[in-house]
Amino acid sequence: MKINQILVLVIALVFVFAMTAEAQWGQQAPSVTQSVGNNGAVNWSNQIIQATGIGAGNPNQPLHAQRAMAIRAAKVDAWRNLLESIKGVSLSSETTVRNAMVESDVIQTKVEGILKGFSQVGEPKYLSDGSVEVTVQIPLTGALTDAILPSNFGGGQLMSGGQPLCPTCGQPWPAGKPVPPGVNLVQPSGYNTGSGAVYTGLIVNAKGLNVRPAMAPKVVDENGNEIYGSKFVDRKWAVEMGMVGYDKDVNRARSNDRVTANPLIVNAIKTSGPNKADLVISANDAAAIHSAAANQNFLDKCKVMFVVD
Repeated sequence: MKINQILVLVIALVFVFAMTAEAQWGQQAPSVTQSVGNNGAVNWSNQIIQATGIGAGNPNQPLHAQRAMAIRAAKVDAWRNLLESIKGVSLSSETTVRNAMVESDVIQTKVEGILKGFSQVGEPKYLSDGSVEVTVQIPLTGALTDAILPSNFGGGQLMSGGQPLCPTCGQPWPAGKPVPPGVNLVQPSGYNTGSGAVYTGLIVNAKGLNVRPAMAPKVVDENGNEIYGSKFVDRKWAVEMGMVGYDKDVNRARSNDRVTANPLIVNAIKTSGPNKADLVISANDAAAIHSAAANQNFLDKCKVMFVVD
């Protein structure tokens, strides 16, 4: 076989391998996405919100002027759609961002201003009728989350100090409250994982429960006690990272930088709240989470992931 033929064969094999790997990766790593509004979507895996807009130029102007005008109009339309889209995002299992903006003119003004800092995705699409379509995006975390979350959002202090925990709900036992006979409080400093493992995060497997992502979801036990939520996070981390990360695969979530290298994994029993954003877990899992987090402090740093459909 001639050298040129060998080179052609090698290049072809490399191309086929690359295409196969890309196809397999695309199948293995689908993002958790949600449509919001008429022209918007949230990629919860990457925590980015996108929207598209369409604009048209003045047909009486030269072609280059028409296109420039159409692009500007499309960006304005995309900004409006981005604003409508963020309003449709669930803030919690009970409210949406729209509720927060309606209640506060300050939040409304801040969000509108932040969204003007969007970035354009790819090149404009020139449509057959002469109009132009533009897609824009902006991170859901950072400035946008900071503007939307209340200033008093976040606790982050409940797991410090080694306070004994309720064995049923996993929450700190109230100081001075008598302990009923037969109830053994969980001592955080004495928690034993059974394997000597140090947990680096939490994964809640909620596959099959039709969870709807939210900016500030909770994990609760069967009695509605908050196991993870605003009480347990440092606001700074919630702003920078988001309350939770979302994935569609448990094994892939295990290797996510957010929770790697040895996350505690529990199964959700059901969802809670009108928006189906909160996850309900068993009392045993609740106690295990707080016992581990009391020593390893991963809840306040938002090292939590939800695995959803």
